[in-house]
Amino acid sequence: MKIAFFGTPEFCVPSLEALIQNTRYSVVCVVTQPDRPGKRGKDLIPPPAKVLAQKRGIPVFQPERISKEIDTLFSTIEKPDIIVTCAFGQILRQNVIDYCKHGVVNVHASILPKYRGACPINFVIIKGETETGITIMQTDIGIDTGDILLQVPTKIGEDETAGELSARLSVIGADALVKTLDLIKSGKVKRTKQDDSKSSYYPMLKKSDGKIDFSKTPKEIVNFVRGMNPWPMAFAESNLGDIRVHKASVKYGELQLDIVQKPGGKPITYKDFLNGHKDFKLG
Repeated sequence: MKIAFFGTPEFCVPSLEALIQNTRYSVVCVVTQPDRPGKRGKDLIPPPAKVLAQKRGIPVFQPERISKEIDTLFSTIEKPDIIVTCAFGQILRQNVIDYCKHGVVNVHASILPKYRGACPINFVIIKGETETGITIMQTDIGIDTGDILLQVPTKIGEDETAGELSARLSVIGADALVKTLDLIKSGKVKRTKQDDSKSSYYPMLKKSDGKIDFSKTPKEIVNFVRGMNPWPMAFAESNLGDIRVHKASVKYGELQLDIVQKPGGKPITYKDFLNGHKDFKLG
């Protein structure tokens, strides 16, 4: 089966690697987002999917809008049988969905129909869920609304951050993807319609979304801090500027900040931070 792989960040790398290593499949190209400026705004940084593809000698395309350029891009390669998407970062139009024999299959980091959208991993933690997982779905014109092909649940660690959970789910997703493609290839895949009445949706996070609401309960704030780590990071306003909170906990029923970072500084324990900033005040 010939596959066009659409993916961008580190989360998609295990899925792409699994397809490359599987002799039953041939990755004919990787479509990913354009290179973006780094933190200093000078050098352009290639997305992880591009780095892996180039290392493996796979053609890479980086269109601003794949829906407008798909015919031109794919005119230079053998037409794929299926498109696999995994954290690609662009909404697909009908012309892309209908382009291949087997359509588009997506690796989504939640147990659909709950937690549709761009940031399911962050919000399952913020909302205090104890279980999440991977859904392999058949993409349709909606946002994460297509038929479910395979689901793999997993427990969320009590102290697990969004970054840690993302790393685990990326590996689970790679295994689930290969299993699903095997089912499609053999004609044994089963499609289950999503129950839209049970759905929830969470859009892309912004840096400003990391502001801590101290009117929440201590447990809610701890979950918020976990869900915002490593990006956009939870922060608290103070007389020293916005203080990033890397880790928090509940001790004796009260909120405790454990690891914090002042503007321009490094993450340190809250105790050491207070020892060095006697005039520190939140708010």
